Amino acid sequence: MAEPTTRIVECDVLIVGGGMSGCGAAIEARYWAGDDLRIVMVDKAATDRSGAVGEGLSAINMYMGGRWGWNQPEDYVEYVRNDMMGVSREDLVYDIARHVDSSVHMFEEWGLPFWYDDNEQYVREGRWQVMIHGEAYKPIVSEATKKALGPDNHYERVFISHLFTDADDPNRIAGAIGFGVREDVIYVFKANAVVCGAGGATALFRPRSVGEGMGRTWYSIFDTGSVYGLIIPIGGEMTQMEHRFVPSRFKDSYGPVGAWSQLFRADLTNAAGENYFINRLPELKKYDPYGSAFPTPTPLRNHLLWTEIQAGNGPIQLKTPEAIEALAAGDPVRRREIIGEAWEDFLDMTISQAILWAAHNIAPEERPSEVVLAEPYIMGSHSGEAGAWVSGPEDVAPDGYHWGYSKMTTVSGLFAAGDGVGACPHKFSSGSFTEGRLAGKSAVAYALDHQTLPKADDRQIDRLKQQIWAPMVTFETNQYASTNPDVNPNYLSPRQGLFRLQKLMDEYVAGVSAGFTTNESTLLRGLELMGMFREDLQKLAARSRHELLRCHELIHRAWVGEAHLRHMLHRKETRWPGFYYRSDYPEMDEANWRVFVNSRYDPQQETWDVFTRPCPQVF
Repeated sequence: MAEPTTRIVECDVLIVGGGMSGCGAAIEARYWAGDDLRIVMVDKAATDRSGAVGEGLSAINMYMGGRWGWNQPEDYVEYVRNDMMGVSREDLVYDIARHVDSSVHMFEEWGLPFWYDDNEQYVREGRWQVMIHGEAYKPIVSEATKKALGPDNHYERVFISHLFTDADDPNRIAGAIGFGVREDVIYVFKANAVVCGAGGATALFRPRSVGEGMGRTWYSIFDTGSVYGLIIPIGGEMTQMEHRFVPSRFKDSYGPVGAWSQLFRADLTNAAGENYFINRLPELKKYDPYGSAFPTPTPLRNHLLWTEIQAGNGPIQLKTPEAIEALAAGDPVRRREIIGEAWEDFLDMTISQAILWAAHNIAPEERPSEVVLAEPYIMGSHSGEAGAWVSGPEDVAPDGYHWGYSKMTTVSGLFAAGDGVGACPHKFSSGSFTEGRLAGKSAVAYALDHQTLPKADDRQIDRLKQQIWAPMVTFETNQYASTNPDVNPNYLSPRQGLFRLQKLMDEYVAGVSAGFTTNESTLLRGLELMGMFREDLQKLAARSRHELLRCHELIHRAWVGEAHLRHMLHRKETRWPGFYYRSDYPEMDEANWRVFVNSRYDPQQETWDVFTRPCPQVF
């Protein structure tokens, strides 16, 4: 086994993650930095295709359309408030909404092709969505990012496993450490300010597609919860980690249904061919005022679908043929155009959907497709709001919710964006990029204001280097204890550990097999099993750098899983039916629980503190 070498990189602002929020942070930070500051971005993959947008998209889901008078930022705040059943950081949502249009226009200037209607306006999929030809969306944004940074400040194929803090002040960021996934090198990045824009967590729960199809998930399989697994261990305050998103998607490929339901107006029906949504409308009254909101909040739409399945009225079918015929209105030319648009919707972003249709002999213009609820995902950028507790913008943040620099976490000099910011959902690609821009600008301001650089603790860095490489040493030391490297009494492979974590989360923390339902006793048992699992993570073994990457991704997922479990245990109500149900607290408790559930892990004491903060309505 080769011993890794160490490379030290010093910079003023370090950006962790090369997805949309990381790219936004890099471009904006470089713009404001001037000639005196060095801006560095680190990506565990190749930035051209990294992050959730790397596979492509067929629509930009957050756009106000201010230049055409479509919406105002306050409108978006109201939409998010209702969709989150009343719990969101309205100052953070507003801050993105008032800046997002400029980001979208930047994408078009860089070459992203948009759909235009006869009035020379963007084609709208819904109130907030505009259609794009988005297969090359991420490469276009990546090209602009790399041009802004320069090759010497852009590190690809380097996985950041830990953040580290100042030797004299454990609440000030000092940098990050990780390793090359294609070389035996440990990288130590020393920085004055850090923007954490890594991804949310997929494959934390046992996926509905297992075996050879276990990688067929809705959210990007390469998003492994690293943004949480980096911030939590150094003591950053987190918020809404109990919240998860359970997408309603085409079965087995988990392709999006948004274009069909919003652009093509296709109906969802039960086994009897009835529009079950209309039949079950009285159920929504239990959750007023949100049940009466328009559009119906995402968890409540899920709730109606799930109750229909539980009543034995499945499968749920999306009536694609009827939608196509209604839009074509007997025009064969228009019919062909709509069919082409439908296929492009998936070829732009979810090719597996097109493959599944072909494999199952389904032509969407002839046969409907089944829709199910997928496994849960923990995120802060789409319809989830888990993430770090960050400072809001000075001009609109409630009292106590602004502490000097917008988007800064409770760790001084550490900023977050995208999936990393909690209580600020529905950012999607354009909003995540915008939030990255805002964080990048703030990080530059912080670096300019703090001329005394943080002091790296060499002993701390040496300990982290040992932790990083420990799985390689564990395998090398113990590999001959058995004849089969997959069966060994002295270590755990990352694949085995992932299956164990997924089983725990699925069965005890309201996964698919548990009907998205849990209770206090179940959660407490899950917490006990999580403690045992975290002990066994000390015995992870890696046979290669690829498995070393998987080991540290698993460790990050474990941090996410424990935070999710502890937050869910603390919130004693069912605020988001359709995402999860507390069977011991089945009702929404608006009077007591329209609050943020926050937590902080104390790295010195190795203890958790879970508590609530007020949720004021700003707009």
